[in-house]
Amino acid sequence: MVAGHSGVCDPSGALYLESDRILVVSDLHFEKGSSFARRGMMLPPYDTATTLAALAKIVARYNPLCVISLGDSFHDGQAAARLPAVYAAELAILMAGREWIWITGNHDPEHPADLPGETFTELALGNLVFRHEPSRSPFSGEIAGHLHPAAKVVRRGQSVQRRCFVSDRSRLIMPAFGAYAGGMNILGRAFHGLFDAQTITAYMLGHARVYPMVRKALFL
Repeated sequence: MVAGHSGVCDPSGALYLESDRILVVSDLHFEKGSSFARRGMMLPPYDTATTLAALAKIVARYNPLCVISLGDSFHDGQAAARLPAVYAAELAILMAGREWIWITGNHDPEHPADLPGETFTELALGNLVFRHEPSRSPFSGEIAGHLHPAAKVVRRGQSVQRRCFVSDRSRLIMPAFGAYAGGMNILGRAFHGLFDAQTITAYMLGHARVYPMVRKALFL
């Protein structure tokens, strides 16, 4: 629930707003592996294929009318042009027959080259605002990405950290969807002041479900 809107926090890391049939993903970071390789840091070149497969699965599950990608969809400004033809074709199939909105991010401030869809710096739909970076001031109805939230719990002496959605029912920050995107603990400095300490909840991604965790259950 965000600013009165209910949604499904899917264990894939996608958000589905059923009333409007909108699917939201964030921080896909397509072609991160090739971006690192260009700088001499070799990563296995499978991130785009893995992320695309996960995206295809979630699009098939919900069959949305609209997909909103909340920025950093591509890892750098040339990544869309670098996208191998086979992956560009797969992405085009996912986009066909539905509205597709690219929100610009700090990694991809322009419309992705040679791809359809509309591009915005932010998008307001009713009392919801979709943007890449969360506002540092209180903002009801904000859905953002950028910070790659993750949460840690400790059970029977074992710690587990997973990507998560994080919300206080006023704003929601999405987990990174990209295979190589990683996560940052929501109790860290980057998240200070963004959420009400009394109502903040982490929705940790499990294999088959999402686990809501209140503040007192979390560890840095």
